[in-house]
Amino acid sequence: MNSVKKAFQELVRYPSAIAGLVSVFLLFALAAYAMIAIPYSQALLLWRGGEDVWYQNPKFAAPSWFNYFAKVKQPVSFVMDETSAGAEKVVEVGEQNTSRINITYTFDFSYDAFPQEILLYFDANYKEKQPFVSIYWLTPDERKIRISDFGVDSRQTFRISQDEKLVRRLSGLEPMQGLFVGEDGKTPLKGIYKLVIEGITFEEGSDINAEFVFHGTVYGLFGTDHQRRDLVVPMLWGAPVALAFGLIASLGTSVLTMIIAALGAWYGGWVDALIQRITEVNLVLPFFSILIMVGTFYSRSTWVILGTTVLLSIFTGGIKVYRSIFMQVKESTYIEAARAYGTSASRIIFVYMIPRMIPLLIPGVVSSVPAFVFLEATLAVLGLGDPVLPTWGRLINDAFTNGALYKGLYYWIMAPSILLMLSGLGFAMLGFALDRVFNPKLRDI
Repeated sequence: MNSVKKAFQELVRYPSAIAGLVSVFLLFALAAYAMIAIPYSQALLLWRGGEDVWYQNPKFAAPSWFNYFAKVKQPVSFVMDETSAGAEKVVEVGEQNTSRINITYTFDFSYDAFPQEILLYFDANYKEKQPFVSIYWLTPDERKIRISDFGVDSRQTFRISQDEKLVRRLSGLEPMQGLFVGEDGKTPLKGIYKLVIEGITFEEGSDINAEFVFHGTVYGLFGTDHQRRDLVVPMLWGAPVALAFGLIASLGTSVLTMIIAALGAWYGGWVDALIQRITEVNLVLPFFSILIMVGTFYSRSTWVILGTTVLLSIFTGGIKVYRSIFMQVKESTYIEAARAYGTSASRIIFVYMIPRMIPLLIPGVVSSVPAFVFLEATLAVLGLGDPVLPTWGRLINDAFTNGALYKGLYYWIMAPSILLMLSGLGFAMLGFALDRVFNPKLRDI
């Protein structure tokens, strides 16, 4: 316990170690929050869900906080129903089982650009006779524009921008421009707008409900992609996936490499010769090309790629480094004393030899995490990542495939790239600091 406390006190002497610890802690906190806020099964459903799941979100929307730094304020997306603030529903029962239902949505529009789309999702309750609705648009300058009239199905979606009759009423202007344009005919008119739905039902117990969906050009914390998916999901879940892949691969590779090197150094003979020949063959194999072949011809599962990565990373140059150290440890006096007392080979290897290497193992494990994190991201960027998991690499691949850079959607690539760089930098700084602490030769550097 004292040795751990002393090592920690030595570690915090380095500013790079503190920065690395803070970065790694924040990354673990982000991963924990992701798993609590969005459980694994829910994350998979959200990531694989299309417009049926994300219908309330606009496509290619930048993060909402962009408005704090932009001169031209972009419209923010929102959703309203009958229970929302600014919504009012009035039902008037008439004669012969008829009812008049008026639904009014009031909202403040204070932006400098036009929205993407306005949608109404109707949910009507009737048996035989369809309800009928008339939709009107009230502007801040007291203009009343008739949008459309139609009979409502039990489930129906109405997209205002696709109404050709409305285009003619707006003198050929696109609906999203014609409904908001001011007197100059170019810029949006700011103020209070109202969307009024006047409905009539023809049966007792019949009802009309409508959800008002306003698709702006900015949305949420990280924006949306081409499938309207909220990028919060892959941004959050990229952390636990990256940590799991990096830590398991790094720890598994380092521990197995050390154990195999210790076995070869202790037993020698054909065991050591076999380990060295396998290592030499593996060193000349194209590691990355093999992973690409596995992802292309066998499976793109993250866990299959992880297993292949660990298997190919065991027999590397690390075995030769550890072997040379173990050959010296093997001749130590305390090892000779243990052999004289009849200690078994397994006890000598796992109790006396390997624990001596822990100070070398810890910095190596921490320092190699970024390499495996970037490996998983690289495979995903190349289209060989797990199609099921929402990861940072997969996000970059989707952005590249859909021409994010050409369309100016820099947020789509920059956000996951920044998190990848910060993760790698945090582990690298912490690993270098640990190396100074556990390696006496580097303490004064």
